[in-house]
Amino acid sequence: MEFSLLGPVTATAASGELPLGPAKRRSVLAMLLLQPNTTVSVAQLIDSVWEDAPPAHARTVVQGHVSRLRATLAEAGADAYGVSLATHGSAYLLRLPEPAVDTYRFGELVARARPEEAPSEAVGLLREALGLWHGPALTGTVLTPPLAAAAHALDERRLTAVEALARAYGALGAHDHAAAALLPEAVGHPLRESLVAALMLALYRAGRQSEAIEWFHRTRRLLSDDLGVGPGEALRTAYAHMLTPTAGGGEAAARSQRWTADGADRPRASLTGPWATPQLLPRRPAGFLGRDRELAELTRLLGGHGAAPVPAAGEVALVTGPAGVGKSAFAAHWAHVHGDAFPDGRLFADLRGFSGSEEAQPYEVLREFLLALGTPGNRIPASPQAASALYRSLVAGRQVLVVLDNARSSAQVRPLLPAGARCATLVTSRSRLDGLVATDSARPLRLRSLGTEDGVALLGAVLGPDRVAEDPDAAAELVALCDGLPLALRAAAAQLTARPRWRLGRIAAALRDERQRLALLSAEDTGVAAALRASAARLSEDDARLLSALGAGFSRVVDASDVAELAGADPDVTRYGLDRLAEMHLVDEEATGRYVMSDLVKLFAQRPPPEPGD
Repeated sequence: MEFSLLGPVTATAASGELPLGPAKRRSVLAMLLLQPNTTVSVAQLIDSVWEDAPPAHARTVVQGHVSRLRATLAEAGADAYGVSLATHGSAYLLRLPEPAVDTYRFGELVARARPEEAPSEAVGLLREALGLWHGPALTGTVLTPPLAAAAHALDERRLTAVEALARAYGALGAHDHAAAALLPEAVGHPLRESLVAALMLALYRAGRQSEAIEWFHRTRRLLSDDLGVGPGEALRTAYAHMLTPTAGGGEAAARSQRWTADGADRPRASLTGPWATPQLLPRRPAGFLGRDRELAELTRLLGGHGAAPVPAAGEVALVTGPAGVGKSAFAAHWAHVHGDAFPDGRLFADLRGFSGSEEAQPYEVLREFLLALGTPGNRIPASPQAASALYRSLVAGRQVLVVLDNARSSAQVRPLLPAGARCATLVTSRSRLDGLVATDSARPLRLRSLGTEDGVALLGAVLGPDRVAEDPDAAAELVALCDGLPLALRAAAAQLTARPRWRLGRIAAALRDERQRLALLSAEDTGVAAALRASAARLSEDDARLLSALGAGFSRVVDASDVAELAGADPDVTRYGLDRLAEMHLVDEEATGRYVMSDLVKLFAQRPPPEPGD
């Protein structure tokens, strides 16, 4: 039987976790576990259970909780584990083997660790000790002063262990590991000067001087604003050490080289946790071809001067285009081809901006990124701002590629942008995301529909070149009927794959019928209509009505003034509406005030709007 205080208060036996009941009962158990094999008075238990003045029947309530705990332990076979809960006058005694409580095991592991004398052994011991924590201490109990004080004391012990772990890493010259261990704690405890001082030195010795100095000034401002004091000795000493020309050189550098040369790979292989190398890319898209010019341009936008990117400026590339043009496949293909240029990891998130489901929240993505980077779940900050700060700090000194697919807005993307000149970010969206270009210097790349040659090649890659060669004219017509959209071409190819006796001319003839073209260009839950529906769902009511009006009452090419005149609307209002449709790539502005709508978008716009609830 084991008991846990380092996180939620729990008791576990061979049969599983025991039902401990409400918070007050867990509070009684926590007070008994904090003083195992020692009598705890009823008065102490009453103080731990009620935040305000206890009721007149408090003693009876405590006795009831103890009675239920005793029964729960007995039902789980407590005697066999050497566990018993006895009454001693007006006090209670919980007898148990001390190692049954995680706080005891934690203390034993920390006591055995000698960070300076035996750093390699200390790393293992301290990581094991910190692994016993599963959240804030005494979770699930009542927030009374006695329990709050006990939880604070336990957390102080945990922070001391983290600082010891950082010293052990530092003794090995593994300063990046030390910084990774300290970063989440410094974010969560920004006024703990010893912690911030240790982080500053670890960052400095890892070659991340600007971050280290930024931490000093950030903490100095917090101390002044919140407490009205200046930095203490620990912070001042660390800061002065960083400003000393010889600081961090000589012996520290030699230790770092020995760590790298004499077994860096071996210890790191066993040190799962901070500084994990994430590989979150989706599988490489099958059958991707063409786009050579656009792929080369994307490489250039992300700092490349030849065939490969050279991440040295923290660039953000923004790939945009209409629904179905293949942005996601394009980004995934590029990321796989150039993945080796980012040895510290490849992060990927589908932001679901135009997926037809609820878009991903930045904090949700940040949590996944931090877990992939090795941050324990119970060390991830609860606030989005702190989580974003931790994420930026973790990747600042690393060479990481971040792919943010299917973004809806610039605001959704900004918290996920990494810091540091060695990172590169690739964003895809159906929207132009002009705000990201304006405020974050994103470098846009527009993907357009495939030309006839590339479209026919795509059909050949899916259907086989012989089948396409049987009727090249029909293949070219198929590309035109599909507006050159890879999604539409693959849907048409799926129809042909399911009907091996059909020639290309047969489906081309079917697609000429505009009434059934969108239906034919679908495969289960994938197709042009579904993709356009997800785009239209992001429009305002006014813009959706404008799109319907364009589909029903105009040719593919329209003039803004003609649309305004026919609708009886203000020309400026109409032009702004057309601009918003162009921003979503539902129309293209080919000249000032002159807009073009593709055949497939026009057919979609002619459909009646869905009924509410459809």
